[in-house]
Amino acid sequence: MTEQAPPLEGTPLIKPSTTDHPLYDSVVEACRSVYDPEIPVNIYDLGLVYTIEIDAEGAVRIDMTLTAPGCPVAGEMPGWVAGAVEPLPGVKQVDVELTWDPPWGMDMMSDEARLELGFM
Repeated sequence: MTEQAPPLEGTPLIKPSTTDHPLYDSVVEACRSVYDPEIPVNIYDLGLVYTIEIDAEGAVRIDMTLTAPGCPVAGEMPGWVAGAVEPLPGVKQVDVELTWDPPWGMDMMSDEARLELGFM
């Protein structure tokens, strides 16, 4: 059994998004149309979307998490996100992966989400 080396100091826990792709802003807006049914804030501003990768052919990969592993919509949320992004012009396919690493925390919420939920 081989041990996995710990990440190098300074290595981000969350892979960077493809923010310079022309579809990026549309994908973000599509993610903002999906809401966690238990929290009246969209999943993007909640900080549940970790990474949006878009390749040259328009294939989109979204790494996301949920507020808790026992979330009742864990099986459905990736499909909701894919369903929101797939119809966008230029998107060829969408792959949504759930991850629990790093775990979600309230510090991942946008200021808008904090304000909406009364934390500011």
